Amino acid sequence: MKKLSELYDTNYHTEIYGISINSKQINKGDVFVCIKGVNTDRHNFINEAIKNGASAIVASHDVGKKDVPVIIVEDPNKELHRLSKELYDFPDKKLTMIGITGTDGKTSTTTIIQTLLGKNNCGYIGTNGYSYGDIKGDTDNTTPECHKLYKYFNEFEKNGCKYCSMETSSEAFFRNRLDGIEFDISGITNITKEHLNSHGTYENYIDCKCQLFKQTKKDGYCVLNHDDEEYEKCKKACNGKVVTYGKEKDNTLQIKDYTIYPDHTDIVYIFENKEYKISSPLLGEFNVYNLACGLLVCLKLGYKFEDLEKNIKNIYVDGRLEMLNTNTPYYVMVDYAHTPNGINNLLNFIHTLDINRSIVVIGSAGERDHIKRPLMGQAVLENASYAIFCYEDPRSEDPIDIINDLLSTAKKDHNNYEIIVDRHEAIQRAIDIAQDKDIVLILGKGNETYQKLKDKTIYFNDVEEAYKAVENRKNRENQKVK
Repeated sequence: MKKLSELYDTNYHTEIYGISINSKQINKGDVFVCIKGVNTDRHNFINEAIKNGASAIVASHDVGKKDVPVIIVEDPNKELHRLSKELYDFPDKKLTMIGITGTDGKTSTTTIIQTLLGKNNCGYIGTNGYSYGDIKGDTDNTTPECHKLYKYFNEFEKNGCKYCSMETSSEAFFRNRLDGIEFDISGITNITKEHLNSHGTYENYIDCKCQLFKQTKKDGYCVLNHDDEEYEKCKKACNGKVVTYGKEKDNTLQIKDYTIYPDHTDIVYIFENKEYKISSPLLGEFNVYNLACGLLVCLKLGYKFEDLEKNIKNIYVDGRLEMLNTNTPYYVMVDYAHTPNGINNLLNFIHTLDINRSIVVIGSAGERDHIKRPLMGQAVLENASYAIFCYEDPRSEDPIDIINDLLSTAKKDHNNYEIIVDRHEAIQRAIDIAQDKDIVLILGKGNETYQKLKDKTIYFNDVEEAYKAVENRKNRENQKVK
């Protein structure tokens, strides 16, 4: 808490406890900052913010007499950053800041880092919310708005964390949510075409990814994937010292060898001329790389490989390759894969396992990158045994239009799919047609707990829906036996 007079040159000593840019989400004691978004000007919601408990308003122009203090600034959007830092006493300067970017694997890698460093020692912010110790909460975006970021940073620091492991999305850099944050260490998983709806071109998308390396301290480290096609472009953007991971001997951390089993992966890494044989609970080649990135980040923080190795067995990434305990002759897995590259990698891995058919349930988010949809559909149709296309966060778009985009590359001889728009029904259908040793893959949302429809957001969780569908099938089969 700070008084308004400590934050601005004013005689008002109003106590400020937090910051909000949403008039409907005001907590008593919040200052309401009237930023301007793409489609919304928060000045239009000042009265609602005051009614809901705002203690002060930050605006860009005279808004008339109000019942609470009004502070006029030149640019509320930029002011939001300054105010967030001031209110919470610059918590990012008290933490070792770790930023991870990439098209796929950000959530897994940041979670790996948190696990290796210890949840009591390291906070996490990303697609799976924010967490530290035994505390876990939801976030609005992969990388939240800056006032929420600083609130989380402050919470981490006040509760004994020394590190913050966070996902830094290209969208966040594009929307200036990370302006002014200096990272002690940064890392990247990979870059493939994504979010072109926001960035316009692939080159712009890469530039936004590379902004993380430009905001890395000179005496910090930039951890790069040497095997990624965009490695050289990333390297040129690095402000910190460059270290790499990959399969060749000249990498800082070499991936020498690995063998993937149905329930674990045996990996041989080489670091500083010493060979380390480890067993990882993570599956798939992509997770061999994600773990390499996470390990190298922690090694450059000064940890020894032997100390980190003890925590590898504890790694669990919510909603990623999550095999459900269904006690059925078929398998059910939930995964967040929602990019062409992620879907290809996942299905290629799945078909190395001892399974029969892969049955995929998939959609694509509305009001998001429509350019990738045909490539997503192609990845599914060419790699899955069977697919059921449904909605996924359609927002204002017609789900059928989205599904048609996904199927725009479908050929006449593609007979391995059907359309069931309702996601609940699509999951039930996939479970119902699964036979012995088939695997049902429910993709796109992981363990998220919502679906964003045209006029509302509803509670919806793929994991829970899958369990319900399995139970429904079991009940019907038991009734037939009777």
